[in-house]
Amino acid sequence: MYLCLAKYMGWGRAFALAHRARICTPQPSGPTLHPLISAQLIPSAMRDKISLASGYGNFAVPAVAAEAAIRSISSGTLPVSDAAGLPALREALAQGYQRPITATQVVVTPGAKSALFALFKTLLRPQEEVLLPTPNWFGFGELITRAGGRVCPLPLSSESNYALTPAQLEAALTPQTRILLLSNPNNPTGRVYTRQEMQALLDVTRRFPELYVVSDEIYHLITFGAEPVPSLLDFEDPHERHVVVNGYSKSLALIGWGVGYLVAPAAVAAACAAWQFATSVAVPAPNQLAALAATQAASAIAAELLAQLQPTRARMLAELAALPHVPHGQPEGTYYAFPDFRAYLTPHLPAAAAAAELVASFQEAGVQVVDGSSCGPPGFVRLSYAVPEETLREAMHRIALVLQARQLASDLGC
Repeated sequence: MYLCLAKYMGWGRAFALAHRARICTPQPSGPTLHPLISAQLIPSAMRDKISLASGYGNFAVPAVAAEAAIRSISSGTLPVSDAAGLPALREALAQGYQRPITATQVVVTPGAKSALFALFKTLLRPQEEVLLPTPNWFGFGELITRAGGRVCPLPLSSESNYALTPAQLEAALTPQTRILLLSNPNNPTGRVYTRQEMQALLDVTRRFPELYVVSDEIYHLITFGAEPVPSLLDFEDPHERHVVVNGYSKSLALIGWGVGYLVAPAAVAAACAAWQFATSVAVPAPNQLAALAATQAASAIAAELLAQLQPTRARMLAELAALPHVPHGQPEGTYYAFPDFRAYLTPHLPAAAAAAELVASFQEAGVQVVDGSSCGPPGFVRLSYAVPEETLREAMHRIALVLQARQLASDLGC
């Protein structure tokens, strides 16, 4: 933002005004801007908020899904679904995997978060551990603790592209580990674990017959690699301990329709359905019928979403590549980038506080982002490119100005 001031006032006047306002003086909560300077640093257009923080894309509802719901509502009396979901939807979902799955293993839930919570309440005994490779989705932790479990983070490194090796996994497992929780593709990093990587990890887990492996696959169709994302259910399950959680709000664009599901061994699925019957209601039939139509048209819907995302993904990666000192990788799935802004953190602050201060500076410039500290490592930021391209261009311009200003302040010894 100092750069904005220089742009409008000239470098000499900008430096003088900065000095008079003491904007370089660290405050107890980190560097702040004098109100006089703040008004001049940020043009009025930049006070309009742009969100790159949302977990939802700017996707239209697939026509086939909307039409199916309208037909259901127009038919008169709506059917009341079993707690586990409409048989036709459960059967269609069961047929979507390489290995034999039956409809009795599928439970349709009011969103994927409900599927996760039902699963954790069913599987976890008090204070049992969930091993969670990080970075990962920020919502897992509260679901696990509310279900009575304990989160055990397993930090992975950006320098190895967040690889999880069999040796790392085996060293992290303890007698108290009840669940290994994976995400493929990963939110926030966009990392996709290959079939070979998954098989190597499962060669370890099969030696722990009481361990459940849960895979969150809600972004499974949003992938830009040559190969499809492998599902956990495509692999042998010798101890009947593999569970997949998925939903319709990401890969199939049913945003706000509240349809998720889990696929589990039959006994686990029945227990989750019983939990849902006792504590909630079945997903309304029109929503399930919309989901059924989306399932049947999944390939076409996903292809349309990928075509919409390709230009903004390219724009995001190009903008990040132009930023000095910002490693960012090549996300293979989801619609997020997870760049490393640690070079721009305020050195005298603790890492988490410095990360929060950086995120606040983006917000002051009118760009909302997800602080990577909520997903694992401070100094990283999750950015969504599931927005219109012009919106993304403007947001990245503002981010670049903030980083340039912070670099200028650092160079001046502020």
